[in-house]
Amino acid sequence: MQDVATVEEIKTAKNLSSSRSKIFLETRAYLRQSLSTLFDLDPLEIPINAYPGEPPSLPYGMGNISLSHCKDAITIVWHKNKIGIDIERTDRDFNHIKLAKKYFFHTNKSNHNNNLTKNMILNQWCTVEAAIKWDHGKLAKDINHWHYLEKRKELTHKKKNIHLNYSQINFYNWTIALAYEEKTSFNPEIICCPRSF
Repeated sequence: MQDVATVEEIKTAKNLSSSRSKIFLETRAYLRQSLSTLFDLDPLEIPINAYPGEPPSLPYGMGNISLSHCKDAITIVWHKNKIGIDIERTDRDFNHIKLAKKYFFHTNKSNHNNNLTKNMILNQWCTVEAAIKWDHGKLAKDINHWHYLEKRKELTHKKKNIHLNYSQINFYNWTIALAYEEKTSFNPEIICCPRSF
Protein backbone atom coordinates (compact mmCIF):
# COMPACT_ATOMS: atom_id res chain seq x y z
CA MET A 1 0.00 0.00 0.00
CA GLN A 2 2.93 2.35 0.46
CA ASP A 3 3.12 2.89 -3.31
CA VAL A 4 -0.20 4.77 -3.01
CA ALA A 5 0.77 6.77 0.07
CA THR A 6 2.40 10.18 0.28
CA VAL A 7 5.63 10.73 2.19
CA GLU A 8 3.61 12.52 4.88
CA GLU A 9 1.16 9.60 5.19
CA ILE A 10 4.00 7.09 5.53
CA LYS A 11 5.59 9.31 8.19
CA THR A 12 2.27 9.57 10.06
CA ALA A 13 1.78 5.78 9.88
CA LYS A 14 5.16 5.18 11.54
CA ASN A 15 3.87 6.95 14.65
CA LEU A 16 0.90 4.57 14.96
CA SER A 17 0.68 1.05 16.33
CA SER A 18 1.25 -1.73 13.82
CA SER A 19 -2.46 -2.51 13.34
CA ARG A 20 -3.53 1.15 13.19
CA SER A 21 -0.70 1.92 10.77
CA LYS A 22 -1.87 -0.81 8.40
CA ILE A 23 -5.50 0.39 8.55
CA PHE A 24 -4.42 4.02 8.07
CA LEU A 25 -2.34 3.26 4.97
CA GLU A 26 -4.93 0.90 3.46
CA THR A 27 -7.85 3.28 3.86
CA ARG A 28 -5.88 6.21 2.44
CA ALA A 29 -4.74 4.06 -0.49
CA TYR A 30 -8.34 3.04 -1.27
CA LEU A 31 -9.40 6.68 -0.99
CA ARG A 32 -6.68 7.79 -3.38
CA GLN A 33 -7.33 5.00 -5.88
CA SER A 34 -11.09 5.60 -5.87
CA LEU A 35 -10.82 9.36 -6.22
CA SER A 36 -8.16 9.09 -8.92
CA THR A 37 -10.77 7.32 -11.07
CA LEU A 38 -13.37 9.98 -10.29
CA PHE A 39 -11.09 12.95 -10.98
CA ASP A 40 -8.84 11.32 -13.61
CA LEU A 41 -5.72 12.15 -11.61
CA ASP A 42 -2.76 10.15 -10.38
CA PRO A 43 -3.63 8.74 -6.91
CA LEU A 44 -0.72 10.61 -5.32
CA GLU A 45 -1.99 13.90 -6.79
CA ILE A 46 -5.35 13.70 -4.97
CA PRO A 47 -5.23 16.51 -2.38
CA ILE A 48 -6.75 14.59 0.54
CA ASN A 49 -6.47 15.79 4.11
CA ALA A 50 -6.85 12.54 6.05
CA TYR A 51 -5.20 12.42 9.46
CA PRO A 52 -5.71 9.59 11.98
CA GLY A 53 -8.93 10.02 13.92
CA GLU A 54 -10.10 12.89 11.71
CA PRO A 55 -12.66 12.80 8.88
CA PRO A 56 -11.03 12.93 5.44
CA SER A 57 -11.61 16.06 3.38
CA LEU A 58 -10.95 17.52 -0.03
CA PRO A 59 -10.24 21.15 -0.94
CA TYR A 60 -13.22 23.44 -1.55
CA GLY A 61 -14.90 22.72 -4.89
CA MET A 62 -13.86 19.04 -5.09
CA GLY A 63 -16.84 17.67 -3.20
CA ASN A 64 -17.14 15.73 0.01
CA ILE A 65 -15.98 12.27 1.04
CA SER A 66 -16.69 9.94 3.90
CA LEU A 67 -15.30 6.51 4.64
CA SER A 68 -15.96 3.70 7.04
CA HIS A 69 -14.38 0.31 7.61
CA CYS A 70 -14.97 -2.82 9.60
CA LYS A 71 -12.84 -5.94 9.99
CA ASP A 72 -13.18 -7.08 6.38
CA ALA A 73 -14.52 -4.20 4.29
CA ILE A 74 -14.19 -0.52 3.53
CA THR A 75 -16.79 1.73 1.98
CA ILE A 76 -16.17 5.15 0.49
CA VAL A 77 -18.70 7.70 -0.68
CA TRP A 78 -18.16 10.92 -2.62
CA HIS A 79 -20.82 13.54 -3.21
CA LYS A 80 -20.90 17.20 -4.17
CA ASN A 81 -22.69 17.93 -0.87
CA LYS A 82 -21.84 16.97 2.68
CA ILE A 83 -22.34 13.25 3.41
CA GLY A 84 -21.64 10.64 6.07
CA ILE A 85 -21.30 6.86 5.76
CA ASP A 86 -20.92 3.89 8.08
CA ILE A 87 -20.55 0.15 7.53
CA GLU A 88 -21.07 -2.72 9.96
CA ARG A 89 -21.05 -6.49 9.56
CA THR A 90 -24.55 -7.91 9.91
CA ASP A 91 -23.18 -10.74 12.08
CA ARG A 92 -21.44 -8.35 14.49
CA ASP A 93 -21.50 -9.82 17.99
CA PHE A 94 -22.85 -7.33 20.53
CA ASN A 95 -25.48 -7.07 23.26
CA HIS A 96 -28.16 -5.20 21.35
CA ILE A 97 -30.53 -4.87 24.32
CA LYS A 98 -27.82 -3.30 26.48
CA LEU A 99 -26.78 -0.95 23.67
CA ALA A 100 -30.38 0.07 23.01
CA LYS A 101 -31.05 0.77 26.69
CA LYS A 102 -27.88 2.84 27.02
CA TYR A 103 -28.19 4.92 23.87
CA PHE A 104 -31.43 4.55 21.96
CA PHE A 105 -34.50 3.93 24.10
CA HIS A 106 -34.71 7.57 25.17
CA THR A 107 -34.53 8.83 21.56
CA ASN A 108 -36.76 6.28 19.83
CA LYS A 109 -39.85 5.24 21.75
CA SER A 110 -40.78 2.73 19.04
CA ASN A 111 -37.95 0.54 20.31
CA HIS A 112 -39.98 -0.15 23.47
CA ASN A 113 -41.65 -3.27 22.19
CA ASN A 114 -41.27 -7.02 22.18
CA ASN A 115 -40.19 -7.07 18.54
CA LEU A 116 -36.81 -5.46 19.19
CA THR A 117 -34.18 -7.31 17.18
CA LYS A 118 -30.43 -7.21 16.92
CA ASN A 119 -30.75 -6.19 13.27
CA MET A 120 -32.95 -3.19 14.16
CA ILE A 121 -30.42 -1.91 16.69
CA LEU A 122 -27.47 -2.55 14.37
CA ASN A 123 -29.19 -0.54 11.61
CA GLN A 124 -29.91 2.29 14.04
CA TRP A 125 -26.32 2.27 15.34
CA CYS A 126 -24.94 2.31 11.79
CA THR A 127 -27.25 5.17 10.75
CA VAL A 128 -26.44 7.30 13.79
CA GLU A 129 -22.71 6.78 13.16
CA ALA A 130 -23.20 7.97 9.57
CA ALA A 131 -24.92 11.10 10.91
CA ILE A 132 -22.06 11.73 13.35
CA LYS A 133 -19.61 11.46 10.44
CA TRP A 134 -21.76 13.87 8.40
CA ASP A 135 -21.48 16.36 11.28
CA HIS A 136 -17.78 15.62 11.87
CA GLY A 137 -18.79 15.00 15.47
CA LYS A 138 -17.57 12.57 18.10
CA LEU A 139 -19.34 9.32 18.92
CA ALA A 140 -19.06 9.61 22.72
CA LYS A 141 -20.17 13.25 22.71
CA ASP A 142 -23.00 13.10 20.16
CA ILE A 143 -24.62 9.67 20.20
CA ASN A 144 -27.14 10.58 22.91
CA HIS A 145 -28.35 13.64 20.98
CA TRP A 146 -29.31 11.97 17.72
CA HIS A 147 -32.95 10.93 17.25
CA TYR A 148 -33.56 8.13 14.75
CA LEU A 149 -36.95 8.24 13.03
CA GLU A 150 -37.16 4.93 11.19
CA LYS A 151 -40.52 5.36 9.45
CA ARG A 152 -39.67 8.84 8.15
CA LYS A 153 -36.06 7.91 7.30
CA GLU A 154 -34.86 10.97 9.21
CA LEU A 155 -32.29 11.81 11.86
CA THR A 156 -32.38 14.87 14.09
CA HIS A 157 -29.87 16.38 16.49
CA LYS A 158 -31.97 18.49 18.85
CA LYS A 159 -29.06 20.32 20.46
CA LYS A 160 -27.55 21.44 17.12
CA ASN A 161 -30.88 21.69 15.26
CA ILE A 162 -29.68 19.34 12.48
CA HIS A 163 -32.18 17.47 10.30
CA LEU A 164 -30.87 14.74 8.01
CA ASN A 165 -32.25 12.04 5.77
CA TYR A 166 -30.74 8.59 5.57
CA SER A 167 -30.55 5.51 3.38
CA GLN A 168 -29.85 1.98 4.53
CA ILE A 169 -28.23 -0.53 2.17
CA ASN A 170 -27.80 -4.26 2.74
CA PHE A 171 -24.79 -5.47 0.78
CA TYR A 172 -23.82 -9.13 1.20
CA ASN A 173 -22.64 -9.46 4.84
CA TRP A 174 -22.75 -5.75 5.63
CA THR A 175 -25.21 -3.03 6.41
CA ILE A 176 -24.31 0.42 5.13
CA ALA A 177 -25.92 3.70 6.13
CA LEU A 178 -25.69 7.09 4.44
CA ALA A 179 -26.66 10.39 6.07
CA TYR A 180 -27.34 13.49 3.96
CA GLU A 181 -29.50 16.61 3.70
CA GLU A 182 -31.19 16.05 0.32
CA LYS A 183 -34.94 15.48 0.39
CA THR A 184 -35.13 13.94 -3.09
CA SER A 185 -34.15 10.42 -4.08
CA PHE A 186 -30.47 9.87 -3.58
CA ASN A 187 -28.35 7.49 -5.63
CA PRO A 188 -24.76 7.64 -4.38
CA GLU A 189 -21.86 5.89 -6.02
CA ILE A 190 -20.39 3.56 -3.43
CA ILE A 191 -17.18 1.63 -3.77
CA CYS A 192 -16.89 -1.43 -1.52
CA CYS A 193 -13.61 -3.29 -1.41
CA PRO A 194 -13.05 -6.49 0.58
CA ARG A 195 -9.83 -6.51 2.55
CA SER A 196 -8.13 -8.27 5.42
CA PHE A 197 -6.30 -6.62 8.31
